[in-house]
Amino acid sequence: MKSIYDRVDTLKSVGPKRVQDLNQLGIETVEDLLLHFPFRYEDIQIRDLTEVLDQDKISLKGTILTDPVVSFYAGRKNRLSFRLGIGAQVINVVFFNQHYLKDKCQIGLEIAIYGKWEEKRQTLLGMKLLGTANQDTEFSAVYHTTKSMKQATLVKLIKQSFDDYKDVIEEVLPDEILDKYAFMDYMHAIENMHFPENQQSANEARRRMIYQELFFYQLKLNLLKYERHKTKTGSLKYDTNKLKAYIDTIPFSLTNAQKKVSNDICRDLLAPFDMNRLLQGDVGSGKTVVASIAIAACVFSGKQVAFMVPTEILAQQHYKTIQTLFQGTSIKVGLLTSSTTVKERKQMLLDVLNGQLDCLIGTHALIQEDIQFYELGLIIIDEQHRFGVMQRQKLKEKAVFQNVLYMTATPIPRTLSMTLFGEMDVSVIDELPAGRQKIITRWVKEQEMEKVLEFMKREIDKGYQAYMITPLIEESEALEDVQNAQKMYEYISEYFYEYSVGLLHGKMKADEKDDVMKRFKQNNIHILVSTTVIEVGVDVPNATIMVIQDAERFGLAQLHQLRGRVGRGDKQSYCILVANPKTEQGKQRMAIMVESQDGFYLSQKDLEMRGTGDIFGLKQSGIPDFSCADIIRDVHILNQARQDAMDIVHSQNPYKKKAYELLRKKTFDKIKL
Repeated sequence: MKSIYDRVDTLKSVGPKRVQDLNQLGIETVEDLLLHFPFRYEDIQIRDLTEVLDQDKISLKGTILTDPVVSFYAGRKNRLSFRLGIGAQVINVVFFNQHYLKDKCQIGLEIAIYGKWEEKRQTLLGMKLLGTANQDTEFSAVYHTTKSMKQATLVKLIKQSFDDYKDVIEEVLPDEILDKYAFMDYMHAIENMHFPENQQSANEARRRMIYQELFFYQLKLNLLKYERHKTKTGSLKYDTNKLKAYIDTIPFSLTNAQKKVSNDICRDLLAPFDMNRLLQGDVGSGKTVVASIAIAACVFSGKQVAFMVPTEILAQQHYKTIQTLFQGTSIKVGLLTSSTTVKERKQMLLDVLNGQLDCLIGTHALIQEDIQFYELGLIIIDEQHRFGVMQRQKLKEKAVFQNVLYMTATPIPRTLSMTLFGEMDVSVIDELPAGRQKIITRWVKEQEMEKVLEFMKREIDKGYQAYMITPLIEESEALEDVQNAQKMYEYISEYFYEYSVGLLHGKMKADEKDDVMKRFKQNNIHILVSTTVIEVGVDVPNATIMVIQDAERFGLAQLHQLRGRVGRGDKQSYCILVANPKTEQGKQRMAIMVESQDGFYLSQKDLEMRGTGDIFGLKQSGIPDFSCADIIRDVHILNQARQDAMDIVHSQNPYKKKAYELLRKKTFDKIKL
């Protein structure tokens, strides 16, 4: 029986070599081929050239009036030229270094060409031959292809697959959704994505497919949350009096945001299903204190805690902070890193196995197989996007109760948060502790660098420390004017000859980086020249100056993270952005940084200006690779899709409704999270 899930080699003329070519585009099934949508369309209608401006990129169709001529020059370079009739007008067409098109350009042939118009010479500089002009359509789709898979071949295969399989394309959206938004049906949406008659039909098809992508993704996230809340695993019934007594020992008042988030976490632990919560907090908002309350609650229920962080420096920092907070309590905390001695490690593993150690803090070393817990009830993962999915899963497998608290200091806009973490419960600490001084931020031009260095010297003379951040480690041909860490280190060392200057960058070995940071924290290094490896979590209260070279090269989210490395104590701190932006957007970013210290506002602006990549900088962060949708441009559709998905999931017995049968199959079989 024919199905759109058939493999592409079931199509005529698709042999092993073509299968391989299609696989390179991520196409394995007929459905994959049908859903390989164009990224833009060319309007190939006959144009009135009097309305076309010089240097416009346009698509024209007309009749070839002269034999194509190929001329070779300067070795292997070549030029293909002929004359094209468009109605009563005649123009010249020139293709450079595409002599192989000659056989496709015959006198009398009606053809469509995409290129740049040169008004003075009445010439179209051909960029792409769109193929033989089709009298039935004035619109042509343009696809992402590879060297081995040409545009014309791909279009032919898509047309063949649609003609062969259109009768078995089933509707996947419920009737109430189709009626609510007046969507065209699935089969016609696919047809009009590939072969639209005009701009309106292309827009209507794309509107439906954008919604469908976002709806399926949100539906799966909500179904995962539904499943988790439906599956009873047991609750952690902690001693409330002991927890209150611990909170009373915290040497400062919690902010209202910290109290609210702590209550969220405690309710999760008491609930009969596993916790799966993301804790977002801006730089310096006090996430570690909240984590300590979660640890205490878990320990007072008789269970253990694993606290995994991405670097050894952060592990040591968390260990020191939590040890201090737990002074005077019975809670025992251990630290496990690559620096732990064999003897210490052996004893620690024994204590964890016997239940003598309540909380184990460490790096990815925690996932090693020989580490076994007596009864692990809570897992805390800091900066979770820095760990791979398998690393997180290995740690979860050690737990009796898979309660997981993820923490991040990267403020994530709500739009992106509900896309990335829709299956999680999300808590936000959006309030800074009382008494925290605002970091004074200034934007200066490179010509003012001497004044910056003089200011740094005055602060360092007072006993304070400074960071100097550069974008690159080594010289780069593409960015010759960008300062690099090595050159800056040499310059700063010479300028501040009476002080100790350190160098930190990503190409150093882990133990070398740890040694540099340890010396900086101990004030044995007064100025640290570094790339962005210091941007997350490092706490040096004596560092009061952050100078960022070529600041226009960074996104707002990254600049905010870097700025957050100072202002960790009670001393007035400063962030100096050294930048000569060449674009209006670059100037706007600098102005926004000076005006605002709200991480969530800055990350939203960053999302609008630079897209999703700059929030984390890594694809592994889990941002879906949508083919039609854009979560910034299509935020209103995302909100609609999310609400519709929630309505369906929270309706009675969403699994049993006949109308949702294909929808469930589509959601779980095809969408990978």
